Amino acid sequence: MKLLEIYILRRVGQMFLVALLPVLAIIWTTQVLQRINLVTDSGQSIGSFAKLATLILPSIIPVVLPFALVIGVTQTLTTMNNDSELTVIDAAGAKRNIIIRPILLLAAVISAFSFFVDNVVEPKAKTGARQMIAAAYADLLSTVIEEKNFRRIDEGLYVQISERLAGRVLRGLFVVDERDPAFDMIYYAREGAVDDTGTSLIMRDGEVQRKARDGNVSIIKFDSYSFDLSDLTQNRGQATLRASDRDLGFLLNPDPADKDYIARPQSYRAELHRRLTDWVLPFVLALISLAIAGDARSHREARLHPMVTALTFSFALRWASFYAANQIDTNPFYIGVLYAIPVVAGVAASGFLNMHKRLSIPAAVGERAAGIWHGIERRLPSALGKTPGGSA
Repeated sequence: MKLLEIYILRRVGQMFLVALLPVLAIIWTTQVLQRINLVTDSGQSIGSFAKLATLILPSIIPVVLPFALVIGVTQTLTTMNNDSELTVIDAAGAKRNIIIRPILLLAAVISAFSFFVDNVVEPKAKTGARQMIAAAYADLLSTVIEEKNFRRIDEGLYVQISERLAGRVLRGLFVVDERDPAFDMIYYAREGAVDDTGTSLIMRDGEVQRKARDGNVSIIKFDSYSFDLSDLTQNRGQATLRASDRDLGFLLNPDPADKDYIARPQSYRAELHRRLTDWVLPFVLALISLAIAGDARSHREARLHPMVTALTFSFALRWASFYAANQIDTNPFYIGVLYAIPVVAGVAASGFLNMHKRLSIPAAVGERAAGIWHGIERRLPSALGKTPGGSA
């Protein structure tokens, strides 16, 4: 590889990491905070929460990689153009491959890495996360970790205890059951305990209030009452694996006896074709970015920033792929559409590169967006900042 190609590869790689790490950290944080209830509701340690957060990370990486690459390529090439580096390269008689080759090499590596994460690392991480969550909620009592706190242990079912004693004995029980659409049940008991099988909550010395939807309330006192927990406990501790949790080998050759596959085979078909197409997005988006920002251009040209144009095309392409993958569940026709989207986009971008034409959004839209963009630049002159190896 020539010295100039190494220079471009280094700058694009640095800007790629600068764009990737902050965005990845933000999205990862939002996903982790959505699962903070694993600690607050099930009494898990902070170490368990950290492990769960680590298992979430592989599912985010393939989504962020393509857009980080687009930002890295367009921002680096735009900076090189502003510093007249692209003009000097053209004036020296260098071939365009000097710019294209290192960027496509980086894109190919990122695409291969995305394939590995999406098909090898992510399924294992998702399976581990599901098993961890299932084990955390396996024991009904573990969901009521704090005395005198009202906790939801299932949809429409809430429990509060005053005191937990030795031998699985609970004192001061308060249970609200809203799962039946016809009426609500409210239980009070002086004490109770979960039986050894974990399928029943035996309550003693209490009363139950039955409130119908018309407002009528009936109260029954009891010395002993058995509250059925079998619906809650029969699936607890067992992680149900979905199509997104399976590795590529299973998707290519599903187990015909698998219960989830029998229930929803179309989701496995959609997941397989999504896996086989998503990994090429970084390479396709790199081609689009080169077609937008790969040529030297005048500084006086009033135009929309190449990064905005490239991200617009990238989001549109990603949305189209996402839509087609979702439609495969109900309409197999979209399998061909899903494969055609990256192929058509890649061929079109390659055509623009070979014909030395610039890929851009429609002029009217571009001029309006450019005006907005330049207004933002005037208010925030440091919005683009400096890239490694050059200034904006």
